[in-house]
Amino acid sequence: MIRIFRYLRPKEWLVALISLAFIVAQVWLDLKSPDYMSEITILVQTPGSAMSDVWLAGGKMLLCTLGSLAAAVTVGFFAARIAAAFSMQLRSLLFHKVESFSMEEISRFSTDSLITRSTNDITQVQMFLTMGLQIIIKAPVTAVWAITKIAGKGFEWTLTTGAAVAVLVGMIGFLTIFVMPKFKRMQALTDNMNRVTRENLTGLRVIRAYNAEDYQEEKFEKANQELTGTQLFTSRAMAVMMPVMSAVMSGLSLAIYWIGAYLIHAAGLTEKLVLFSDMVVFSSYAMQVILSFMMLTMIFVMLPRATVSAKRINEVLDTEPAILDGSRTDGVHGIKGEVVFRHVCFKYPGAMDYVLEDVSFTVKQGETIAFIGSTGSGKSTLINLVPRFFDATEGEVLIDGVNVREYTQEALHNKIGYVPQRAVLFRGTVSSNVAYGDNGGSAFSAEEIRAAIAIAQSTDFVERMEGGQEADIAQGGTNVSGGQKQRLAIARAVCRRPEIYIFDDSFSALDYKTDRVLRSALKKETAGVTSMIVAQRIGTIMDADQIIVLEEGKVAGQGRHKELLRSCEVYRQIAMSQLSEEELVS
Repeated sequence: MIRIFRYLRPKEWLVALISLAFIVAQVWLDLKSPDYMSEITILVQTPGSAMSDVWLAGGKMLLCTLGSLAAAVTVGFFAARIAAAFSMQLRSLLFHKVESFSMEEISRFSTDSLITRSTNDITQVQMFLTMGLQIIIKAPVTAVWAITKIAGKGFEWTLTTGAAVAVLVGMIGFLTIFVMPKFKRMQALTDNMNRVTRENLTGLRVIRAYNAEDYQEEKFEKANQELTGTQLFTSRAMAVMMPVMSAVMSGLSLAIYWIGAYLIHAAGLTEKLVLFSDMVVFSSYAMQVILSFMMLTMIFVMLPRATVSAKRINEVLDTEPAILDGSRTDGVHGIKGEVVFRHVCFKYPGAMDYVLEDVSFTVKQGETIAFIGSTGSGKSTLINLVPRFFDATEGEVLIDGVNVREYTQEALHNKIGYVPQRAVLFRGTVSSNVAYGDNGGSAFSAEEIRAAIAIAQSTDFVERMEGGQEADIAQGGTNVSGGQKQRLAIARAVCRRPEIYIFDDSFSALDYKTDRVLRSALKKETAGVTSMIVAQRIGTIMDADQIIVLEEGKVAGQGRHKELLRSCEVYRQIAMSQLSEEELVS
């Protein structure tokens, strides 16, 4: 828990020190009030005392109370500001860290867990910090100071107060031993609840199509009951706390006055007044001690969950990304748009088997290279090594004569126009999606956006949308069709005017006519730009300058369309399953 506070900025530490001064002032004022109460008690019991003296002592007591209130409000204000600023800092750090993660780290934590850590866990730490700044320092100071005040006031009263404190310490120990493990489990169950809920929302169409609502409901109920059961256990354990606290406080007050009555009854006439005054003061200070332990118990209630949350946040922040920036921003002079694979092998972290084995090829500027093969042959994995979503396990991937590991990621990605297998659109407008991101230059003009939309064969449906280029796009692009999403994703890549296009099965949702027209427009408008295409359709890649056929991660064939029809049986089987003999040779 303490480690996470290293992210507090100097400004927050300064405000915390100022808060400490106000806390000390508040404690001093709280513990000064009983002194004036003792003075008033003696004045009232002493014959001939002036009423003005009673009013003076009462006024001082009132000022102490008002001063304590003002100090408490100030500390609360500072604590809220520090906690809010700290949570904002943590959210920013987490977001920045997650953005730097490769697919390996994302998979290790899971998306659902990262969302929980960025929201629920930070909220737990924020709540703990808000309460902790007001209580963690105040409670011990109050308890110690109050004990020094009542020391020597009466052995019997001190023993009674000690017994009450022992009960509270025992209860805190019980909570720490039996309840803390449940708080740790609660965060994992919250992750699971988020996972099930997210899965249900994203897969709603499939769930309805397969009448799987009852099945999903059972999964949700199971996750819900596990979380609810754990929360009920912790809540019931904590529910015992307040009644025990009230019983201890009431019992202690009763014991102090019962012992006081016995002592006063047995004392001489001259000692009765002193004992009565001590009893009143001792009762006030004893309540301060008990209240201090009550406040500490509240912290112990929050501490287990906050500790678990802090540990989970630290796990993300302490994780070093597997893919680190190089220092180069450009390739070898005179080489542009060239991609080279040299004996590349790849296996996923922790896996035993290679997904890719000894893959080598070269694609020059302006050429088109295509990858085809059966499902699971490693096509998408291969293409993901170019933008460094993963790094090759063995061998080299070079762009413009330089190993991709040597580039800064920003410079590397500025060379690439990437269209993923599953088109991704963001909430905004058509233009904000097409002009998405930074390509190392100025913002894209309306004319550049319009041209990119035209090349991607999207003009017709964009113009039909209300607002045209400024038409709204829902989160995930749910208000456009799959083919329209793919075309807008292609327009986004075109708008960047990159050196290299990467199309990861990006034409699958298009009809054959649109596919052909779009590829023709791309070839015409983006002449001189290297293209890397992953495809399942033979028709999409027939005109490629080079085709690589993958089978179980190995190169089964390499060449042009007609060459592969003669020399590669795997390619011929794929081609024959899609096109007739006449179409293949035409």
